[in-house]
Parts: sequence; structure tokens; C-alpha cells
Amino acid sequence: MARAPRARHSATVARARRALTAAVPKVRIPRDRTNATLEIGDRTVHLTNLEKPFWPELGLTKGDLLQYYADVAPVLLPHVRDRAMVMKRYPNGAGGEFFFMKRAPTPRPEWIETCAIAHASGRVIDFPMIQDLGALLWVVNLGCIDLNEWYARCDDVDRPDSLHFDLDPTPGATFAQIREAALIVHEALGALDMPSHAKTTGSRGLHVYVPIVRGPTQDQVWALSKRLSHEIARTHPRLLTAVYAKARRPERRVLVDYNQNAWGRTLASVYSVRPKPQATVSTPVTWKEVERGVEIEDFRIDNVRGRLAKVGDLWAPVLPSSKPRARLAPLLKS
Repeated sequence: MARAPRARHSATVARARRALTAAVPKVRIPRDRTNATLEIGDRTVHLTNLEKPFWPELGLTKGDLLQYYADVAPVLLPHVRDRAMVMKRYPNGAGGEFFFMKRAPTPRPEWIETCAIAHASGRVIDFPMIQDLGALLWVVNLGCIDLNEWYARCDDVDRPDSLHFDLDPTPGATFAQIREAALIVHEALGALDMPSHAKTTGSRGLHVYVPIVRGPTQDQVWALSKRLSHEIARTHPRLLTAVYAKARRPERRVLVDYNQNAWGRTLASVYSVRPKPQATVSTPVTWKEVERGVEIEDFRIDNVRGRLAKVGDLWAPVLPSSKPRARLAPLLKS
């Protein structure tokens, strides 16, 4: 019995290695020109401003960002496929101004699939979806450094397949406190038989995800996450807070942010590069790594590819097809 976890881990790593070499065609982004046209299967993708500095201090260009995403596409694509994408565009790189764009821009390639979502205002917005490598490079070429996908798939945008907690520091809090908070959340969820998985945000905190059996609406998932956040925070008042209003939020605490489960909210996808000075990446971590003391800066655009080859896709248990998944129905009735 003691060998089973290692065997399962070895199988995960082997699958990741096969994915990195097989499922998605390998693409090399040209380093000797400003613009390029790539043929990827039956897709023609036009890339622009490849030599533009996106992290001047690190010597990283837009082309380097595109190459990173091309390399991790085999493990990234299953996590973002069939989901609306909210675009956050940085036309002048990580240190420049950004703007949000929801509607898929026109003109666009005819093979870019969209997800139509009706909003309370009555507007229907056609969000782009990242279904394959061509679509991924097209979106990143628009200046999207990080990827922000909808938490429910497009066939039913009101029924998420995960519940999540965004652990963020309030003023004066440390990352060591965030790690401690994540372990507390993990333990509390485990007591409810809810599997949970952690990843760095690539920015300031940690994300804790619970894969759930699809069924409850977005509003029900949000309400449950709010209730759980407040219950967990009450058990450790000197470390945690679930007070969302900034004016009333205590300092030197970790915010257990449930509100990212609300309608239309998004978080940076797994394996997303973040527009931070060290080009950090939102990366899955094991609970043992959290205990030992990981740091945000441990995972960057220059080393995540090597980590994937070594440990595999630690976020695979969150995929819609993966098990176990938490059943929220009993908790919704309690």
C-alpha cells in the first residue's frame, strides 16, 4: 500500500511528459524578426512585435512570452478549453498600462470559437475561447500576459466545476502567514471530505481550489464559499479574515476571499505568467511544498517548463474529468 502514491505520481509524470511531446505540435517562435506567420495544422496565426521588450530588466520579449505559452500548451489547454476568456491586454509589456476586453475583437480568424454569455444588463457578450494552440497564441499576441478564464464551461456558464478561495495578504501580512492560512483552509476542507489543491497566484498569494460535482449554480457556489470562509476565519481570528469591505478589514491578516466565486469574476489560470517584475507564474504546488515554505518567486517563466517535465501536471486533479470531486448538495442543505 505504501507504494501506491509513488506509483500514481510516476504515472502522472509520465503522462505529462508524453503530453509535452505529443498532443500539441511543437512551435518555435522566430527570434530574428519582428512579425511572423505560423502554420499550425490548418490554422494560420499572424504574430506581431515579437521583439518588443515585455520585461526589459529580464531581457524578455513578447516573443519569449509566446514561446513559453507554446511550450506549456499541452498541459495548459485542457484547463482553459471550453471556457470564456476575459482578456487583460498589456500592449506595452508587463510594466505598461493594461485594459480589459471581454468581447472577442474583430476582425479575427474564423476559427476562433466564442462563448456567448448574457449579462444582467441584457447584453450578450461573445467571449473568445482558447480551444487549441492557434487560439492560445492569437490571444497572447494581443498582449494578454496572464489568462483569465470563466469558472464554468460554456455549455452551462452558470454551473461551475470548482469552488475556490483566494488567499491574499492585507497590509502588514507576510507570505508565511498565507502559507499557514492555506494549510488551515486545507485542513478545514478535508474535515468536510472536500479535496483541495493549491497553486501560487504568481502575484501575492495562494489559490485553493476544490473540484466539485457540477450542478449547483454560480450563486449557490458563491454563497457556500462565503459561509465556509467566514466559518474558517472565525476559528483563527488573529490570522484570518473574511471581511470583504476594505474599510472594515483588519490589517496583518490573510483575507480568505470568497468573492472571486461571484458571477463574472475570474482568477489567473494555472500556468499563467503574471505581469510582475520577475515574470512569475501561477503554479500548482503540493501541500508538502506549502509546509516546507514555497515562495511566489520560486516559479517563473524561465523554470516552470522544467518543473513540468519533472513533476507533471499537479493541477490535473482539478480538470472536469478528474475525481474525486466534492458533492456540495449536502452542504447547501445544512
